[in-house]
Amino acid sequence: MYGWDHGNWMFGDGGGWMIFGWLWMALIGLVPILLAFALFKYLFSSPKPGAPSQEATRRAALDILDEAYARGDLTREVYLQKRADLNTK
Repeated sequence: MYGWDHGNWMFGDGGGWMIFGWLWMALIGLVPILLAFALFKYLFSSPKPGAPSQEATRRAALDILDEAYARGDLTREVYLQKRADLNTK
């Protein structure tokens, strides 16, 4: 089992594929590091510049509410209640 023809597995009769073992080891080592980096970036990055902020979304909702009230779609009581709801969130 451990003769002269079985001890040369890395560079010998094994077809030469084990010489790429360093490549597999590098990939296995890099994958957890890259995953940790991606998780860190996802958790601690700022929002995208094109994404609307919470304040911009609230402002747009208030504008829509104001337009509906101006058109006469809402009564004063309903308008004031919805406006109070939007301002408290």
